[in-house]
Amino acid sequence: MRELTYLEPDDAAEAVAAVSGDPEAAYLGGGTNLVDHLKLGLATPGTLVDVTGLPMDAVDVDTSGPEPVISVGANVSNSDLAAHPVLRAQLPVVSRALLAGASGQIRNQATTGGNLLQRTRCVYFQDPTTPCNKREPGSGCSALEGYGRYNAVLGASEACVATHPSDLAVALTAVDAVVLVQGLDGKRRVPFAELHRLPGDDPSRDTTLAHGELITGIELTASPASRTSTYEKVRDRASYAFALVSVAGALDLDGDTVRDVRIAWGGIAHKPWRATVAEDALRGQRLTEDAVREAVEAELADASTTDQSAYKLPMVRGATAHALLTLAAQAGDPR
Repeated sequence: MRELTYLEPDDAAEAVAAVSGDPEAAYLGGGTNLVDHLKLGLATPGTLVDVTGLPMDAVDVDTSGPEPVISVGANVSNSDLAAHPVLRAQLPVVSRALLAGASGQIRNQATTGGNLLQRTRCVYFQDPTTPCNKREPGSGCSALEGYGRYNAVLGASEACVATHPSDLAVALTAVDAVVLVQGLDGKRRVPFAELHRLPGDDPSRDTTLAHGELITGIELTASPASRTSTYEKVRDRASYAFALVSVAGALDLDGDTVRDVRIAWGGIAHKPWRATVAEDALRGQRLTEDAVREAVEAELADASTTDQSAYKLPMVRGATAHALLTLAAQAGDPR
């Protein structure tokens, strides 16, 4: 058993200083991912800095502007956030994504900040006996020639074909959330689409955060599209399974014409994938299944698959069409 140091800081600045000054230190939140990695030997921190006692567990709603702004502390549990009445009314895609993830017991324990930082469930990453560039940079990628059913089909590289596991992150990508971060140099705001990164030649880095930077919360601004939004998750079984493919969709219609649309995909890339090409193709167009499928096809133009992962492309097409057409029906479209 490896010995480690356990710290309970009094505030965020103290936590940041402790982790930033120690390359072997890590933050401990709900622990639903980190504890698994400790057991598997994938993570071997010398110091754990427990941030669960910090005052980052509130959900605040500001209605002074044209649209409600919801500020969520990093320690808010997934269960509490999913149940928040303003979130359910203004951004249902976020609530539905949370409820699609894990089990009730895990959602009670898991935190908002920690959910965004969970690591891939690639079978080779989780097996320390196999080469994995994400786990050991430069060792190789076993998934390239191995079991590839879960592999990424967009944005992958020769160094890594793993996918990001978070459901919440896909929803937050679709609604343009902002991540609140504190580091040694102070606080900063990170657009959610810039939080996670594609693998490139260094898949060991999941995010753009520097070592020691702490997520203190997220900020969500409601919109006409976010109020008509949903999350579709395709998986091997009905509960407690990671997405083969997922779709976060938000839609604002003017009659049957798309005024605004937001689309993000999960299960297909190293990060939540914002489908901006598909969005641009749909805005100003009449919403039909053919239009959605053509827009999705344009987004998938650079997709790369193997025999094992090729099923993901028709699954993305079907799930995206189902999500958007269902939202159109909810908005009163006669179809």
